Amino acid sequence: MKLSSQLVLSSLAVFVLTACSGGANQRRQAKDDFEYLNTPPLEEWSVPAGAVPQFYPNYRIPQGEYAGGIGKEVDIRPPQQVLELIPGARLDRSNDGEVTLWLLRKDELDKVWQTVQDMVAENKIPVENQTDNRIETGWVTWNSPDEDMEIGSRYEITRGEMNGRHGFKVSLIDWREGNQVKEVTRTNRERYNVFMTNLVTARYDQHVREEAQRKAQELVKHIPITMGKDRSGLPVIIARAQYNVVWNRLPDIMPKMGFTIEERSQSQGTVTAKYASPDDEFWNDIGVKPVDLAAGKYTFLLGDLGNRTSINITDSSGKPVEEEFLKSLAPVLAAVVKD
Repeated sequence: MKLSSQLVLSSLAVFVLTACSGGANQRRQAKDDFEYLNTPPLEEWSVPAGAVPQFYPNYRIPQGEYAGGIGKEVDIRPPQQVLELIPGARLDRSNDGEVTLWLLRKDELDKVWQTVQDMVAENKIPVENQTDNRIETGWVTWNSPDEDMEIGSRYEITRGEMNGRHGFKVSLIDWREGNQVKEVTRTNRERYNVFMTNLVTARYDQHVREEAQRKAQELVKHIPITMGKDRSGLPVIIARAQYNVVWNRLPDIMPKMGFTIEERSQSQGTVTAKYASPDDEFWNDIGVKPVDLAAGKYTFLLGDLGNRTSINITDSSGKPVEEEFLKSLAPVLAAVVKD
């Protein structure tokens, strides 16, 4: 499987985002030269005979063994952050770079684990071994402008329970630079564990959004339409849905009724449109008698009534249409909303 930086960036920027210019080395290394590496080591201070030196501990450099690269080997890229896209999840990073996300309920983990399986399948990630609680992947190939060559990694993704919490863990188990398998550095282990974790969290967030959109679309398909009165007591059509829901549906439903929208103002609640009666097929399809309205320009006036929305119509002179027309239009609007 090959994951390009463009693909992952499109998935909520879970890969490398860099504004630097130049090659991969310049993105990973400090800007200035490394002449400091040629600095001669400090020498023991020779004390003249008979002199009593006075030493102050304020600037004493503590002794210790430093583990890590120096100079060009130092990776200056900031640590990658796990995207907090799973509500209620708690992050745990181990000393060796493993990433675990903990959730409070098993059903939440079940949803995330299903997301892991979906993500693996959709991105065609090769699987070496899989059980109910463990997935061992084949080689995942990453293309990044921050790297000199193509990077490959294999993962073990597991789920489990500990102290009443339910979590899934991402562990990088093999590392490859180009075609050469190598020992992975701690920095890269942590970095690429986060990349894989973010693929999961981004896919979970996408699924949640898609499901919410689907439910919202189902709700707006069932907007009851009746006749009623506004706060001034004038006859209006009442749509039993919030103002923003009705407003967002208008560009879809008005053309079906023969109204071509010319101008809209959500803050004022006005929609100006030209009317031309639809053909007979339209009226036969919705099973409603054609309305008696002359062709011309009309303005729909929407009012916010809390969990309801009022709809009135005026002609080109600003005069409200007759109540009988509103009564004849209400069933047409109800039929089109369900379509």
